[in-house]
Amino acid sequence: MEKKESTYPADIRQAFISVSKLSKTFDQVMAVDEISFDVHQGELFGFLGPNGAGKTTTINMLTGLARPDSGTMSIGGLECTRNPKAAQHLIGVVPDESNLYAELSGFDNLCFCASLYGMPKAERKTRARELLENFGLREAADRKFAGYSKGMKRKLTIASGIIHRPQILFLDEPTTGIDVASARQIRQLIAELHRAGTTIFLTTHYIEEAERLCERIAFIVKGKIVRIDTVANLLQPIQERKAMLIAVSNSTNDLCGKLAAAFPHLEFQAVSTGQLRVESAEAISIGPLVRFVEDHGAEVTEARRLRPSLEEVFVRITGIELDAMRREKEKGGGSL
Repeated sequence: MEKKESTYPADIRQAFISVSKLSKTFDQVMAVDEISFDVHQGELFGFLGPNGAGKTTTINMLTGLARPDSGTMSIGGLECTRNPKAAQHLIGVVPDESNLYAELSGFDNLCFCASLYGMPKAERKTRARELLENFGLREAADRKFAGYSKGMKRKLTIASGIIHRPQILFLDEPTTGIDVASARQIRQLIAELHRAGTTIFLTTHYIEEAERLCERIAFIVKGKIVRIDTVANLLQPIQERKAMLIAVSNSTNDLCGKLAAAFPHLEFQAVSTGQLRVESAEAISIGPLVRFVEDHGAEVTEARRLRPSLEEVFVRITGIELDAMRREKEKGGGSL
């Protein structure tokens, strides 16, 4: 599912969320450290960082579940720093852990959530059936939530967050811990909500998810925002460089040094025992590299060009290695 392309730049759209120097401390640990950003109306804004970076704390402050120690925030033009509930009618929230009731059916959970927003009985029943149909949960409407799979639970939790048609939806790690097929379906649902005009604030530690869905991304590490920009702008510096991955039959430990000496205009890095990465500002000719490797007693088993990715940008800006992010994915149980 392709992400929505706006008809006008994000920086001239009206700011729907404005945050200035927002901070929050827990037990002398600075969870969020003077962060500032805007989210524009109709934008899908990504908040990307490792677990413990301050993503959930930021959402909790914006949605009234936690009070900031300092700073200011507004949503939809309403000042929310002193009155965290001022914008509740504009907000839909999908927390990282489901807040629905295990003993209620999917249909009853949605109707109950709708009642909390003051929707009339007939309207909430109609809306619940509509969402169950749209989210592929119609056949499970009368089953208890406790019997749903992880992917089904996540979909119903998202449905409950938009039952009242909020202007802005906060999604906290929406695909963590679910299977690949369900994660793909949820990303499609998010893209569809975005195309329909919903402003979306998405936190994730899945770099590929942010790259696929978001217009702009903020990198947050240890409570601080280290970079905010569009995906295109973030990728631009590395798009200007060429890269290839070469797999060889033998260890690359000694080979990298020999290649670097023979091809000084190229940069070589061993990424595993049998793989090396080649980078250059110019086009890379694979033929001379293959011949050199074979002349030194090894065989090239694969050579492919690498597409620039947001992962590389994240590593360069934050210094956090990809292995750490991947371990978090495995801990969560889901895959993209």
